[in-house]
Parts: sequence; C-alpha cells; structure tokens
Amino acid sequence: MPLDSLLSFGWPALVLLAWIGLSVGSFLNVVVYRLPVMLTREWRAQAKDVLAAPPAPIADDEPFSIVAPRSRCPACATPIPAKYNIPLLSWLFLRGQCANCHAPISARYPIVELLTAVASVLAIAAYGYTWLGAAALLFTWAAIALAFIDLDTKLLPDQITLPLLWLGLIVNIFGGFTDLTSAVVGAIAGYLLLWSVYWAFKLITRKEGMGYGDFKLLAALGAWFGWQALPMLALISSIVGVVLGGAFLLIKRSREPIPFGPYLAIAGWVTLVAHDRVLAVALG
Repeated sequence: MPLDSLLSFGWPALVLLAWIGLSVGSFLNVVVYRLPVMLTREWRAQAKDVLAAPPAPIADDEPFSIVAPRSRCPACATPIPAKYNIPLLSWLFLRGQCANCHAPISARYPIVELLTAVASVLAIAAYGYTWLGAAALLFTWAAIALAFIDLDTKLLPDQITLPLLWLGLIVNIFGGFTDLTSAVVGAIAGYLLLWSVYWAFKLITRKEGMGYGDFKLLAALGAWFGWQALPMLALISSIVGVVLGGAFLLIKRSREPIPFGPYLAIAGWVTLVAHDRVLAVALG
C-alpha cells in the first residue's frame, strides 16, 4: 500500500520528504526563470562572436547563474533575505507581497513548490525509500522544470533533456523500469516518432508544429520506460493536451501556439507513478 511505503520509516521521514519537496520546488522556480536567461545570453554572445558584432552591454556581462545574483523582488530589486525565502511559508506569511515594496508576488512560486512536494511524496509512495524511489524523484523534478520552462519560453533545454535521457538508460542498466534493450529502443523510437510527425506536418503545411526539444523529451521518456510505453505516453499526452490546452484557450482566448512539452512531462510522470498499470493497458 502507498501509505505503508511512505510510513516505513515513520512520520518524521514523511515530513522530511515533504519539506525536501518544497525546498526543491523553490530551487526549481529559480531554474525555470534563470536557465532560459542564461541560455539566451550564451546564444547572444555566440552570435556576436560569429558576426563580429560590438561587445555585449555591461548588463549582459554581469555574473548571472543559477546561484548568483541573490533572488530579489522583480518590482523593487531588493534582495530577498533568508527569513523571507522559506518555501511556501514565506509567501503565506507575507500574503503574497514583497516585504519591502508590497508589490504582489506571483502565486506560481508557491504553486510550483507545493506541486513538487506533492509529486515527490507520490513518487516515493509508488517506489518507497529505495534507489528506484530516488530515481523517481530525479525524474519528477526534471519533468516539473521542463514543463514550466517550456510553458514560459517554448524551450526544452538540452541541459535537462539529455541528462534525463542518459539517466533513464543508466537506471535501466539495472532493470529499474524496463530492460536495457527496451530502453535503448525506446529512446530511438521516441525520437523518431515525433521527428517523423514534425517532418510530415512541415511538408504538408510548410509550418513547424513542434520543436526538436519535444523529440528529445520523448526519447528520454522512451529511455526511462521502454518502447512498450510509447503508445500510452502519446495517448496520455494527447488527452492532457486536449483538456488543458482547451481550458487554456478558453481562459486566455489566445491563438498563441501551446507548447507540447508540458503534456509530455505530465504523461511521463503519470507513467512513472502508475507504471505497471500503464504498461498493462499498453500491452493489452
């Protein structure tokens, strides 16, 4: 039973797990915002080198990474002290406002933290406090980061998708979620499946229907769960896309293209926590 897995080391372990999930969620908020900015700066610098353009503005030369500079209010640029940087609790205590200028702080920050905590607990409920449970946590955190980065920027960074793919292959060397042969075939088939759809759509419409990051993400999912899971991954992501995409269009009333990465990430996580059931349906 899931509750038995969660409580195998008692309630303190469960509370610690939830707190780790909240803390990782706080870190993922940083990754979601900063990684695309870092990549944009890197691409801009490379383009200027190739084009022999003038040096980048001073602002672009300032250190900017996952750990620097310190987090600050986007409205008044005041650095956020540690006491106001406690996952979820600080946002609730400050009532969603900056302590300095009282500008509203987006509710998405605590939502990502809470989502990461809940998803982490469910991952451990599925696999227990084992090495496979640890792998499930890494998958969960990567999937959340990719989903929100793609939602914001329509990018699925290689810095996350490729390590995720290799980690899936490594986990399955030891038969974690499937055998190694199925994992390798799954990675190849996952990439080629969306690559084929992309080129078929482009040849027919002369438009691009998705990005190469989607190919790599489905390849990573194939590496984790094997080629047998690919049909169900495609089906689940399509259903999620119809439901969430339709809701998004109704709320936003926008014709802006909706990225496919979040739907793949959700499908991958559903397959992770309901692995045996998904494979049972996929294999009939």
